[in-house]
Amino acid sequence: MSASIFERTLASAAMVDVFADLAIVAAMLDFEGALAEAEGAEGVIPPGAVAAIAAACRETLDVDALVADARSAGSLAIPLVKRLTATVAARDAASAAYVHHGATSQDVIDTAMVLVTKKALVLIDADLERLSASLLALARAHIATPMLARTLMQPAQVISFGFKIVAWLAPLLRARERIARAQAAALRLQLGGAVGTLSSLGDKGPAVASRLAARLGLAAADGAWHVQRDDWVALGCEVAVLCGSLGKIGGDVALLAQAEVGEVAEPSGVGRGGSSAMPQKRNPVAAMTAIAAALRAPHRAAALLATMAPAHERGLGEWQAELAEWPSLFLAAHGALVALADAFDALEVNAGRMRDNIERQRGTVFAEPTAALLVASLGKAKAHELLATLSARAMSEGSDLRSLLRAEPALRGVDAGALDAAFDVDAAARRAGALAAAQLDRLAPSLPAAGPKR
Repeated sequence: MSASIFERTLASAAMVDVFADLAIVAAMLDFEGALAEAEGAEGVIPPGAVAAIAAACRETLDVDALVADARSAGSLAIPLVKRLTATVAARDAASAAYVHHGATSQDVIDTAMVLVTKKALVLIDADLERLSASLLALARAHIATPMLARTLMQPAQVISFGFKIVAWLAPLLRARERIARAQAAALRLQLGGAVGTLSSLGDKGPAVASRLAARLGLAAADGAWHVQRDDWVALGCEVAVLCGSLGKIGGDVALLAQAEVGEVAEPSGVGRGGSSAMPQKRNPVAAMTAIAAALRAPHRAAALLATMAPAHERGLGEWQAELAEWPSLFLAAHGALVALADAFDALEVNAGRMRDNIERQRGTVFAEPTAALLVASLGKAKAHELLATLSARAMSEGSDLRSLLRAEPALRGVDAGALDAAFDVDAAARRAGALAAAQLDRLAPSLPAAGPKR
């Protein structure tokens, strides 16, 4: 796969290597070599053919030539098998007849994609754990650090930063578990022959499939899944859901890092987050990468879902479209994971600015709990109306909601201690932190072993 220069900018080098053209062709050759060995072990092909085919599979093929020929052949496997056969024939003409014996193009390509996807998921899991560990450490360190909650992009009430982080972390933990279940179902050998019946292998078909799966380190399938794409597409969709959760984190970080908010900042460094025109800029590039992944993933997932209805026993265009979409989804997901994991390893948290932003709301973020105190004496509707009026006054006059309430004649009977408690910033943060801590306790079986020290 040759990703564009722009896609590679949003991807990790490691994931680009996993889905590189040479890597996919190498996986196809691994399939062909292991198939010959499995068939030889079952007496389907002669030992001499096994040795000749295995040796030929260790040679490098011209990938650009394969791609050029595949455009007219309709499948990358056709020119690959043709060249492999020619290579074997140069060594032993008789052995060439056994290349790709009993298999079909979709067998070799699907299995190759399973093999490289298995490696891709190892990368995703490692960096998902790394990001989760950093988030866990931050959540515990800031479990009671007061900050503003925002709803509809506006100041709402007081929560804790730890509470917010747990809302980022929990979906990642669930995504990790769902991906693990999905990959267990999807990462299976593909071997069915021309129409999925293994007819060319006769009664040796199941035994060959079992040996081949073991040699490749894959689970055997219940049968050919040439046109049964549910488990495979479900795995892709879980990766897309992960991208959505990463985009949520990226979006929040970007908003919190705005200079006028200033509550968090991505790590700084030479060449990181700069501007070609403005030397003072410090752009949140990790957040940007995560948001880009979340924007692209839905279209990839939709394309995968659209490919699930191939006609009869072999798709015409559906399977080919799936193959073209698949790598980009993993490139986006891992690029976002690495970017966020790197950023959260050293995220800068400005707890003082968080408190300052609460204070700038002049007590209005406590209007709801205060209204609850007044219901008994004023009734719900009047209490709500009064708090709305006084909150507007506090912001327009530069005064403080609590002071305005104390001066309100109708409220002289309200307990002063209860009123002060309703405006306690740290108490509100502790309540939010207690809920976050309880959620972490419930998530304990899924939590990473340890995170970086904070």
